[in-house]
Amino acid sequence: MENPFWKVKSLDQLTQGEWESLCDGCGLCCLNKLEDWDTGEVAFTSVACRLLDGDSCRCSDYENRQATVPDCIQLTPQSVREIHWLPPTCGYRLVRDGLDLYWWHPLVSGDPETVHQAGISAQGRTISEEDVDVDDFEDYLVEWPLTVGEHAKTN
Repeated sequence: MENPFWKVKSLDQLTQGEWESLCDGCGLCCLNKLEDWDTGEVAFTSVACRLLDGDSCRCSDYENRQATVPDCIQLTPQSVREIHWLPPTCGYRLVRDGLDLYWWHPLVSGDPETVHQAGISAQGRTISEEDVDVDDFEDYLVEWPLTVGEHAKTN
C-alpha cells in the first residue's frame, strides 16, 4: 500500500486539495490570542473569531474571511514555518515537523467528527468576539488549546 501524501510530501509539495485537507477542523487557530510585547509569548483565549461556527468549528465565510476579518492569518507553507503558536495537534504543524497525523484526524479516521469526539476541537468551549469587549479578552485566557492532544494521542 502506498504511503499517504502527508508522510511523503513536504508542505511545499502539497496540492491545494491536499493542503486544505490537512486542516482537521479543530478551530483552535481561530481563537483570539494575546501576545506579550516584551517576551513574545502568545496566550490563547476562548474568544473565537466572529466567523467561527462554534458547533462545526469551521469558518462560516471561509472564501471571504480576509475581507471580513483583515487580520485573519492565512496559513501557507511559509507562514506555518514561522508561526510558533500553532497547537501541538495541528496537522500543518505535524507535517512541518515530520510527524504523523493522529488517529482522530479526518484524513486518518475518515470521519470529520472524530476531532470533536476526541476532545481536540474548540467545539462548545468558545465565546464569539462579538460578545466580548476587546479590553476584556484577558479574562478569557485558557491553556486547553495547548494541551488538548495530551489525552487523545492514542486510540
